Amino acid sequence: MDLGIRGRKALVCAASKGLGRACAMALAEEGAEVIISARGSEALEATARQIRDQTGAKVVAVVADVATDAGRAALLHACPDPDILVNNAGGPKPGDFRDWSRDDWIAALDANMLAPIELMRLTVDGMMARGFGRIVNITSGAVKAPIDILGLSNGARSGLTGFVAGVARKTVRNNVTINNLLPGPFSTDRLDATMKARAAASERSIEAEVEASRAQNPSGRFGEPEEFGKACAFLCSVHAGFITGQNLLMDGGAYPGTF
Repeated sequence: MDLGIRGRKALVCAASKGLGRACAMALAEEGAEVIISARGSEALEATARQIRDQTGAKVVAVVADVATDAGRAALLHACPDPDILVNNAGGPKPGDFRDWSRDDWIAALDANMLAPIELMRLTVDGMMARGFGRIVNITSGAVKAPIDILGLSNGARSGLTGFVAGVARKTVRNNVTINNLLPGPFSTDRLDATMKARAAASERSIEAEVEASRAQNPSGRFGEPEEFGKACAFLCSVHAGFITGQNLLMDGGAYPGTF
């Protein structure tokens, strides 16, 4: 299927590795020009080279912390008129809520709620004026089924979800859609950190926690980042113009609810 986004400009945040990288790769494979960001230059430049080599796409790498005004300004300086925006940021630390300070909460809100809202605010009017826009926010399956040790993420990402539910109905008339992708357990560095935290809490080995998590998932496995990237690319396609304000859960069937 031709997704119809060849030549479109796509901003992908936190794209040096993991799910963000997979989304950037999938968009580049469809012929989009991708502008990727991350806080660390070494991994970011390596990813940019790999995407260029594998797809032949134009790739611009911007070292930036999207949780800051300066980081967002640098990203939009590199691409002031994106057609596609993929919001993403590293998740806050796991742990017990009794140990989190106000500063911990503010940092989580800045990265996982306020930064994507600000990037939407800075780009959505241009998309609407041009008559095309696709915004995908990478959130978490914890929005639907909270994970006890990820309280900072549960709270911040749920706030973003509530915001998107309203604004996505305001933009779709101008062919600008806003949706959320909710990953469950994917084979990423973030999952590794979660497994380590669970192992420490349970006093079991990391290997035991990993095996137990795989076994508990109806699919019997963890997701592959490439699967996530392809789903993101479809939501960014010309074929997804009638999908907005939705929360697409990708968790191998782990969430047991009907709705």
